[in-house]
Amino acid sequence: MKFGFDIDDTLINLREHAFHIYNEKLKKAIDIEVFSNIKRVEIHEAFGMSDEQGNEMWNSSLEEIYYTSCPPFPGAVETLQALEKEGHEIYYITARPKEHGERSKEWLKEQGFPVQDNHFFYGMKDEEKIYTIQKLKLDYYVDDKPAVLQTLLAGSTKLYVKDQAYNRHLQNIPRIEGWSDFLKDITE
Repeated sequence: MKFGFDIDDTLINLREHAFHIYNEKLKKAIDIEVFSNIKRVEIHEAFGMSDEQGNEMWNSSLEEIYYTSCPPFPGAVETLQALEKEGHEIYYITARPKEHGERSKEWLKEQGFPVQDNHFFYGMKDEEKIYTIQKLKLDYYVDDKPAVLQTLLAGSTKLYVKDQAYNRHLQNIPRIEGWSDFLKDITE
């Protein structure tokens, strides 16, 4: 089987990691409960920033956000390792910018994710992921963003959504709250 995975906020807890970085950089102490209730992908509103200010903050912080101590979600590494051990093909499809693609791939390897160089796709907009997913003829695909998943609903790929506050309105796609649940679900 062919499995495809988004990275940020699907396999790794990037937004929460960025939230902590923002607190530190802005010398604030906004409670994590505020983060847990943000209903959009962007986190800057919790810090009183406009979209423009938030975009600037995000882009100026990418080095820290992408390459420091961002944790994988519990069980994510082990789940992908188990899938690879069972002989499945693992693909990564991320909207991370081209200039961060190769370093992101190496960072994932360092975290223990099973990454084959020719199974790592990056440098596309979220809405362009559909073309890569269709070309690869994936059996399963996991993402956190509603816009990406909704573009794939009519296809044959079995979709899963990684649970986030901003995607809870998606009712027709199986939800991953814990990665061990995903393994159980696909083997049933």
